Amino acid sequence: MAGEPGLLRTLAEDLAVVVDRDPSLGSRWEAVGHTGLSAVWAHRVAHELYRRRWRLAARIVARVSRRRTGVEIHPGTVLGRRVFIDHGSSVVIGQTAVVGDDVTIYQQVTLGAVGWWTDNHRPPGARRHPVVGDGVVLGANATVLGPVTIGDHAMVGAMATVTEDLPPGARVYAARSVVRPAPPLKTVSGPDPDPGAGPGTGPAAVPVSVSDAVRALASAGSW
Repeated sequence: MAGEPGLLRTLAEDLAVVVDRDPSLGSRWEAVGHTGLSAVWAHRVAHELYRRRWRLAARIVARVSRRRTGVEIHPGTVLGRRVFIDHGSSVVIGQTAVVGDDVTIYQQVTLGAVGWWTDNHRPPGARRHPVVGDGVVLGANATVLGPVTIGDHAMVGAMATVTEDLPPGARVYAARSVVRPAPPLKTVSGPDPDPGAGPGTGPAAVPVSVSDAVRALASAGSW
């Protein structure tokens, strides 16, 4: 990451990047209420308190921000400049994570640790969370676990899981869903019509039951 500017300049850059990257916003005033921006701004305050060892105050700010925005960023996380969190819901970023400049994070992204069963055996102060390089894009529901490094300008696609280092410019995509044609819809005939009825009054088609439809899908191998 580049040299650290003053806090006010950093906050102004955060606002500008939201206006630039979110086409749903019509003005800077509208951008002030953006959920991701609120989460980033709150974290910058919490992180400053954390650095000064006002840990309880930092955690209170982070907790209030989580309740208001749905974004959970540990006060110890290091965020670079112009980090853009779009939508924001259910984003989780751990204590020792480092996020570079110009990173885009979509909803439900996790930058987490492997788990206590591994982390409890690491040396004191060892990194447990990812380092994300500059210009990285993390798609919706992407998960990056452990002390891995994501190279600059890499892209982690929606639903992808990363547990090892990625080189700069790498692309990671989750497996696509399998699309199969729907089986024909079964119908059952109703009672025979009145012989004296007029034309166009043949047997009524009654939709198959839900249980029959489930069995038909299973037998066709659609799950």
